[in-house]
Amino acid sequence: MHSEPVSYSKPPVEAKVKAMTLVSYLAGVAGMAVLQAVADDPSMIAFLPDWVEAISLPLLPTALAAVAGFKVRHTPRPDLPDSQR
Repeated sequence: MHSEPVSYSKPPVEAKVKAMTLVSYLAGVAGMAVLQAVADDPSMIAFLPDWVEAISLPLLPTALAAVAGFKVRHTPRPDLPDSQR
């Protein structure tokens, strides 16, 4: 009554995941450099409202990772049945 179990190959890490991880890491490092520069000279962002200062730094890596994930092509999985691709 039951058919043979289907075995799948170990899927590769998606190119989208790799790109988003790399970009978010690099943007985080750049954000820390900006944070250190601003800590030394707070007048660089003094013109911004306080709430904008608080959300701008974490928003940058998030936005860059989203763009990287959107731009990178999907990794094909030919080992999956057509209904699961």
